[in-house]
Amino acid sequence: MTGEGVDESKRATLRRFAALGAATPLVGFPAAEATSDVRGAIVGYLASTPGAHFSKIRDDLQLGTGETQHHLRRLSADEVLTHRKDGDYKRYFPAGRFSAFEQRALGYLRRETPRRMLIALLRDPTANGSDLAAAADVSRSTVSKYAAELDAAGLLSRTDGYAVERPETLLTLVVRYADSFGADAVAVAAEADGLVSYDP
Repeated sequence: MTGEGVDESKRATLRRFAALGAATPLVGFPAAEATSDVRGAIVGYLASTPGAHFSKIRDDLQLGTGETQHHLRRLSADEVLTHRKDGDYKRYFPAGRFSAFEQRALGYLRRETPRRMLIALLRDPTANGSDLAAAADVSRSTVSKYAAELDAAGLLSRTDGYAVERPETLLTLVVRYADSFGADAVAVAAEADGLVSYDP
C-alpha cells in the first residue's frame, strides 16, 4: 500500500513537470516525447528551477540516482540541457536560455547565504558587512568568505563597500524564479517595482 502511494506520488510529480516540459520551447525536443517520459519532466522542472543541481533534481522528481544520471546524460548529449560546475555541484540549465553571467548568478541564488546577501544588497545598496551578516543570519567572517566568492564570480564588487554587479539582471532572475528560491525571494519579488529604476 505504501509503495503504491509513493509510485502514484512520483507519477503525479512527473506528469506535472512533463506538462511544463511540453510547453517549453526547446529545439530538438519533440513535445510528444516531453509529455511521455522522465526526460520531459526534467525539462519542465529545469524550465522553472534553472540551476538546480543533480541531487535536487533527483529528489524533487523522486527519481533514482542511476535513472537521473541516465536521463541527464541523454538530455545533455542531445543539447537540450547544458551544465556548469559550481564548486562540488554540477548545475543544469535549459540550453541556450542563459548567459554565463546568468548561470553563475542562478547558481549562487540557489545557495541560501549568498542569496540572502544579494537580496539584502538589492533592497539596500548601502548595506555594509554587519547589515549583510544580520540579513543572512551568519557571522561577519562568513559574509567576507561569500563576498570574496561573489566578487570572483563577477556578481559583486568590493571596490567601495559592497555593490551588486548588473542589479537589474539579478533582480529579474530573483523575480522570475522566486517560487523556486524560497520565501526571501518571494518577498523581494513583491517589492521589485520599487527597487530598480528603469530609464528607457
